Amino acid sequence: MIRKNQLVDNPKWWNVAVVALAVALSVMLLAVPGLPSARMRAAQATLVGFVIAWFTLGRLAWQNRGAAVAFILLAITLTGVGTALYPSMATLQTVAYPLIWVISNSTRKAIVANVALALAVAVGFVVGLGFTPGVLLQAVFIVALSLGFSIALGLWITHIFDLSTERQQLLDELKSAESKLASLHRESGVASERERISRELHDTLAQDLTGLVMLAQGARRDLDAADLVKARSALELVEESARNALIETRSLVASGAAVEMPGGIVPALQRLSERFERETGVTVTALADDPPALDRGTEVVLLRCAQEALANIRKHSHATSATVTARGVGGEGGEGSSGGDVELCVTDNGVGFADDATTSGFGLAGMHDRLALVDGTLTVDSSATGTTLTVRVPVALPA
Repeated sequence: MIRKNQLVDNPKWWNVAVVALAVALSVMLLAVPGLPSARMRAAQATLVGFVIAWFTLGRLAWQNRGAAVAFILLAITLTGVGTALYPSMATLQTVAYPLIWVISNSTRKAIVANVALALAVAVGFVVGLGFTPGVLLQAVFIVALSLGFSIALGLWITHIFDLSTERQQLLDELKSAESKLASLHRESGVASERERISRELHDTLAQDLTGLVMLAQGARRDLDAADLVKARSALELVEESARNALIETRSLVASGAAVEMPGGIVPALQRLSERFERETGVTVTALADDPPALDRGTEVVLLRCAQEALANIRKHSHATSATVTARGVGGEGGEGSSGGDVELCVTDNGVGFADDATTSGFGLAGMHDRLALVDGTLTVDSSATGTTLTVRVPVALPA
C-alpha cells in the first residue's frame, strides 16, 4: 500500500530536491578540470534526463502505478549511467533511494528496487574507473554503505508511517466512540427528563384534576339535592383547585417543576392538609415534631410523597380521618449523614388493601423513584383498619 505523508509524499518537496541536486551536479561537472567534453555533455544529459523523468513520470507515481514503475526503472538506469560517465554522479542516489522507497507500493518492492539501484551504481563505478581489485573493493564498500543506510532509513520511516496510520485509526475510532457515547448520554438524558416530567405531572396535575373531578361530582349532587350552600362551597373549591393546578402547571413549564414552599416543609404540609380536608371532607391532622432543616430537593420529595399518599386516600381508602406527621428520628450515623433522618408518616383509618394487590397506577412506583434520588426509603403497612405510609430520608451534613 502506498504510504501517505504530507511532507514525504508531497511532490512539491521532491521537485525542489531533484532540481537542486541536478543544478549542484551540473555546476560540479563544469568545475571539474580535465573532464572530456563528451563525457561532461553526456553526464549533463543524464541529469537532464533524470529531471525530465521526474517531472513527466515521477510526479504521477502516487496516482499511476505504471508511471511509478517506469520512473523507478529510469532512475536506476540514469543513476548507473551517470556514475559510469563520472563517479561523483553517484550522488544522484541520495535522491533516487528515498524516491524509489516512497513511491513503491510495498516494502518488499522498495527493497528490491533499492538493491537494483545499488547494483547499477556498483557497475557504474567499475565501468567508469576500471575493473581492478581496488575499484571493486571501493565500489562494494560505497554501495553497501549507501544501500544499508537507505534500507535502514526506509524501514524506520515505514515504521513511523505505520504507527502514524495506526494512531490515526485509533483517534478515528475514539472520536466515533465519543460520538456514540454522547448520543447515548443525550438519549439517557431525554429518557430521564421524560421520567421526571411524568412524575411531576402525576404528582401535580393528575392529582389536582382528580380532585377537580370529585369536587365537580359533589357539586352536581348538591345541585340535584337543591342544596345551594354546599354546591356554592364545592364550586369555590373547584375554582381554588383549578387556580392551584394552573400555578403548578406554570411552575412546571417555567422553572422545571420548582416548588414554592415559603417557610419550608412544615407549613407546606399544613397547607396541603387543610386543602385536602376542604376538598374531601376527610379530617386531616398535620403534626410536626421540629424536623431538621432540609435542602429544597429533599423538601420537594417529601411534599410529593405526602401529596401522593393523600391522593391514594382520596381514591381508594374511604377513610374519614388521616394524619400527616413529619419528625426527625435517629439514623445510622453513616458517612455523609448527620446521624439522623426525616420521617414522614401518612396514616388513615380506611379499608386498607392486600399486600399482594397489584395496580396499574404510577403512584407508589413514582414515590420509589423519587426517594431513590435522595437515598430515601418507603414502607407501606396496610390492614382492614387503615394504612400507614412511611417515608424516611437521610439528612445530609451542611457543606
